[in-house]
Amino acid sequence: MSMALPLAVTMGEPAGVGGELTLKAWRARKGGRPFFAIDDPARLAALAGKLGLPVPVREIAGPAEAASVFETALPVLRVSLKVPAKPGQPDPVNAAATLEAIERATTLAQAGEIAGFATNPIQKKTLQDAGFRHPGHTEFLAELAGGRDVAMMLACPELRVVPVTIHLSLADAVQALTPDVIVRAGRITAEGLKSLFGLSRPRLAVAALNPHAGEQGAMGDEESRIIAPAIATLRAEGIEVRGPAPADTLFHPAARATYDAALCMYHDQALIPIKTIDFSGGVNVTLGLPFVRTSPDHGTALDIAGTGRADPASLIAALAMADDMARRRGT
Repeated sequence: MSMALPLAVTMGEPAGVGGELTLKAWRARKGGRPFFAIDDPARLAALAGKLGLPVPVREIAGPAEAASVFETALPVLRVSLKVPAKPGQPDPVNAAATLEAIERATTLAQAGEIAGFATNPIQKKTLQDAGFRHPGHTEFLAELAGGRDVAMMLACPELRVVPVTIHLSLADAVQALTPDVIVRAGRITAEGLKSLFGLSRPRLAVAALNPHAGEQGAMGDEESRIIAPAIATLRAEGIEVRGPAPADTLFHPAARATYDAALCMYHDQALIPIKTIDFSGGVNVTLGLPFVRTSPDHGTALDIAGTGRADPASLIAALAMADDMARRRGT
């Protein structure tokens, strides 16, 4: 494994739980693929001391040094904060470092120096207060990758979901639904299931928007007017897809056994079932990128930052999934 390219873990919001998660993920290593943090070494060392985590921190000059360091210390590629981070108190002054970590990870992945990366959670409002103009990681990474057409998948061993609309109000999400956006999500999902998950013929289920799938128009016509035509297009392209299926019966165990991923019409329709099934172990995957990117399926948890109570399970799962995907890509 020492010859394998390492993975990277970005800083995330420095006032959140990302640093603690990274330290704990290193402590949980069990001979897997090496990873390094793109972070401020002094911040991580101080945080380890504060939390009583026995994690030696060693600065590296580049990814090639990570493997030789990983077994005895957490390798860190330096990104310097402007001011010391205060747990639970995000400061827009540090937004540049948060974004620099993401940009450096992307550059390293595109250059073939890392096998992929996991991103720690960001505080979107803090970044936007500093001038960040993207709704979140997914859209920012799409731009960094040259304007790629991407989709956000949330995955755990029992379920994979892709929200067709993401960071929109429910009213705006309904207005944004068109056959084209559903077809786009279906194409990206099918290709991602092949290239990243190793499924030769992926099966998609498409959730309805309205209760009872609209009940033949009595509760809305989006199913017949928008969703069904999208499904017909995907089928004509050779993608195995069914729906629109009532969302209230799409996520129980017997239903989940009939598909490999579910396309959901809005954010919470996708995230509620996966967070109910596996709150700690869900992973965010960006489909459509020319490199592997995963992330914990939770936020910055500012309320518990610096307390030592953060659960690293989702970051550990994100690293494991990135490793699996990288192996399928031959890196």
